[in-house]
Amino acid sequence: MAFLQQFQWWRARCKKHPPDEIHRAGELSELRLEKLSRAAGKANGWHVFASVRIPDPDDGGRREIDLVIVGGNTLLVVEQKHWAGRFEINEDGEFVQFRNNGSEHNHSTVAERIARKARMLNEIHHRRIKQKQSDSVEVRVIVAMTHQKLEWPKIPKNFQQEMVDEAGFIKILEETVPGKLNEDLLQTVEGFSTWDEIELHGGLTLKGDLIHLGLGSEIDDWFKLRGGDLNVQTTHHRSIFSIFNKTPSRVKLSHGSKNIEATLAKDLQLKMHVVGEKERRFVDWANVNKVFASRPPAEWGEKPNSK
Repeated sequence: MAFLQQFQWWRARCKKHPPDEIHRAGELSELRLEKLSRAAGKANGWHVFASVRIPDPDDGGRREIDLVIVGGNTLLVVEQKHWAGRFEINEDGEFVQFRNNGSEHNHSTVAERIARKARMLNEIHHRRIKQKQSDSVEVRVIVAMTHQKLEWPKIPKNFQQEMVDEAGFIKILEETVPGKLNEDLLQTVEGFSTWDEIELHGGLTLKGDLIHLGLGSEIDDWFKLRGGDLNVQTTHHRSIFSIFNKTPSRVKLSHGSKNIEATLAKDLQLKMHVVGEKERRFVDWANVNKVFASRPPAEWGEKPNSK
């Protein structure tokens, strides 16, 4: 390989992709609430699922729910917001955030959106077990505002969803004993998948649907047929002397008890449909630290048009 190509490959391995600080703060707060929920809910038998993606029959896509928590015959469907500053709820039920920097943002009908997702989730469950809505589980729709310095307005009397701060949400899990577990309900929620993730060198994480790994047809076929989560870890040599190394990058794929290790060649790319982007994106393996691919969803968790 020519020196110029080796040099370009080295520069690609060394390029850093720092995370967006605002989104990073939100991701860390979500991870914090997930961990707190697991700890607080363990004694009472709550089962915590983060970033649950359910099919939306209206547009053929899938919608994310921050937290779905199952206990007894109860579903807690949770939307988390980590806003600073203050917020108001206007007459149309829209949440308007006033940030500390003087800007404001209309988040539209946050509570109604999560309520709609809760209804869809409940309907999916009852279709799966062929049960009438009259035999429904108890569904609690919760908006959790977790920033400690957020200024709260007076909540309208006709507001239908529960609104709590972080401490209030944890209190629900610690003080509510949900009773005997509805195994069918737990199985329904376990059948949904979450986002796939690609962590780039520097800390930026891309979330979305991983289309293929780009490591050859044999590995890509194995990837498509996986039955559980897949974790991928890369090892990149980035020292100045690695310019002369013809095999500076390796990858290890772990799925259950099976591991695959391989050398990463120059110019190999993954393909992902990143959240919020219309077109699918190619990502250079030279930039990748690690990959997480969620297990494929059960039949009831698939997109309506995916069959």
